[in-house]
Amino acid sequence: MKQLLVITAAFIFFGCQSKEKQTTATINYPTAKTVDSADVFYGIKVPDPYRGLENYSTPATQQWIKAENETTESYLEKIPFRDKIKKELTSLINYSRISDPEKHGDYYYFGKNSGLQNQNVIYRTKNLADTSSAEVFLDPNTFANNGAVSLQETSFTNDGTLYAYMISNGGSDWRDILVKNTSTGSLVGDTIKDAKFSGVSWKGDEGFYYSTYDVPKGENKLTYQTSHHTLYYHKMGTPQSEDQFIFGGEKEPHRYIGGYTTEDDHYLIIVGAESNNNELYIKDLTKENAPIVPIVKDYNSIQSVADNDGSTLFIYTNRNAPNYRLVKVDASNPSPENWKDVIPETKNVLEVSTGGGYFFATYMVDVKNKVYQYDHDGRQIREIALPAAGTASGFSAYKDQTELYYVFTSFTYPATIYHYNIKDGSSSLFWKPSLNFNPDDYVTQQVFYSSKDSTKIPMYIVYKKGVELNGKNPTWLYGYGGFGISLLPTFSSTRMEWLEHGGIYAQPNLRGGGEYGEQWHLAGTRMHKQNVFDDFIAAAEYLIKEKYTSSPYLAIAGGSNGGLLVGATMTQRPDLMKVALPGAGVMDMIRYNKFTAGAGWAYDYGTAEDSLAMFKYLLGYSPLQNIKKGVHYPATLVWAADHDDRVEPGLSFKFAATLQADNAGNNPVLMQIGHNVGHWTGMDLTKQISNITDQYAFAWYNMGVNPFK
Repeated sequence: MKQLLVITAAFIFFGCQSKEKQTTATINYPTAKTVDSADVFYGIKVPDPYRGLENYSTPATQQWIKAENETTESYLEKIPFRDKIKKELTSLINYSRISDPEKHGDYYYFGKNSGLQNQNVIYRTKNLADTSSAEVFLDPNTFANNGAVSLQETSFTNDGTLYAYMISNGGSDWRDILVKNTSTGSLVGDTIKDAKFSGVSWKGDEGFYYSTYDVPKGENKLTYQTSHHTLYYHKMGTPQSEDQFIFGGEKEPHRYIGGYTTEDDHYLIIVGAESNNNELYIKDLTKENAPIVPIVKDYNSIQSVADNDGSTLFIYTNRNAPNYRLVKVDASNPSPENWKDVIPETKNVLEVSTGGGYFFATYMVDVKNKVYQYDHDGRQIREIALPAAGTASGFSAYKDQTELYYVFTSFTYPATIYHYNIKDGSSSLFWKPSLNFNPDDYVTQQVFYSSKDSTKIPMYIVYKKGVELNGKNPTWLYGYGGFGISLLPTFSSTRMEWLEHGGIYAQPNLRGGGEYGEQWHLAGTRMHKQNVFDDFIAAAEYLIKEKYTSSPYLAIAGGSNGGLLVGATMTQRPDLMKVALPGAGVMDMIRYNKFTAGAGWAYDYGTAEDSLAMFKYLLGYSPLQNIKKGVHYPATLVWAADHDDRVEPGLSFKFAATLQADNAGNNPVLMQIGHNVGHWTGMDLTKQISNITDQYAFAWYNMGVNPFK
């Protein structure tokens, strides 16, 4: 059973119009102090003159940040149509939206936003037939006047009497856990401080499991290099200082530890990982002092316990099945050689959820979902008929429930909620947003283009009907390509601003993602990482060749690993695009693993310490080290956040400072630093609208386009 998710307005930063005369006045960039600093690997010196910017708490770095933001704002405020973009974006997002309801105890709970609320409010009702009568259960907008405190992961007890919720301050990945009594509405017990990369999983109503890192006294937790994750058990009514160590830490070192209970509270499931792949353990909670028993004791695959039926465990895994399968095994002898297929691997990637005593198998078929219902014997009951080609989610419920609510969306299909009868398989519309929007006005194409090595890469292209493919359309090319994460078709009301003004949106499914299983993922990792950049470059070349756009009208965008993608692409092919928008990127591949959570990404990236060959490979594409003096780089708006404790913001600071110093052309290179924001966590709706406004304004302006003419 999934836990209630609070869906804030999450946006992917995403052209016809008349030419706009662009100002090319010289920008006086802030001066960052340089130092004689370098790393030496295998006798090779790697200079790092802006290393001081890695420590963003020093007065010098704080002064530089302030000056960079002032320089950026001074540039952006001169764009004549910036305010119009913001006004239209605000209007586009100003509509009522809710999340799919979940039943806990006697109530249905759902998130709701009336339009322009910074965070969704949690409502509940006993009668879903009239959601207008629902009462407010929790309003995160009351946490802090400046919106800096945000609601994150949540978890109900199985009987719905207690509700644990996690909050983030300033967007940090560090969380505090609070517990609310659903009957009285009052808080219960003490606040648990400083959980990180954690969920909350209840053991009955007695207590819950959570994960964290122990940070030594005197260390700054926002910059501390996390290593040994630890699973604890908190018993209700006791102080956090008495929480019970369960697994991890120095006794069983793992970079990531997760613990959760089966719905019947029979087993505690423990997942231990260094990166993507993980070990798997169980503990029988029905027996006093039962040992923690390993199921998988290597890092060769990904697996988790999806469900159980008494002592029969159902395990979701890609072990010997790159596209995943569902197997079963008895808990008394759970090692992989005893696994038996329930839902075998197919040519399409499988995801599994549970509800009403059934499994729901969601397959990714050329980056579109198909969903099937199975019983515990692996017998297919039916296919769930989806309204169109797109993305479906939410097929989850408790075992004794006979209904669930799922969400369907696509690029031109706003997120719509359907009621599903688990017993007879009937679907009916529950809720759809009221938008002044006609999907028939837009074209969604899926094409397959050839990358540098002839691999076929899928890409979605979306634009408004009537757009002439003449090579002059402002185009937003967005990518990610890493960590097995799949980019699926989803709707964004703010993206409509780009499309409504004649823009084109393109989303390729690069290697490194999970769209075609683990083999697709591995083809974009470590010493195959260049494949990801080649795929992205080939996407741009395809769009240009087919006259969707041309280099003067092309913007490339991505965040986090996607920020690395943009940084590598713009330094390898600065001629290919007019605008580059890297957000919170991993810009220094030589030092990324020395900060916060960075070492956990070594499975995808490798590290400079691994070998001479790996070091040279990383040095060959690392965005920071591949900026060259005398090169004309595209107009660049780098974004980072002051509370990002996942990707060290100093990596983006160094990249921007170097680019500002070495860029030979007249294109602007700007650095924008979000305040009280983390790795996009804590970016409330107001900040999101401002952020997207600035990116659209910067892109159009530097393409010489006024979208309002």
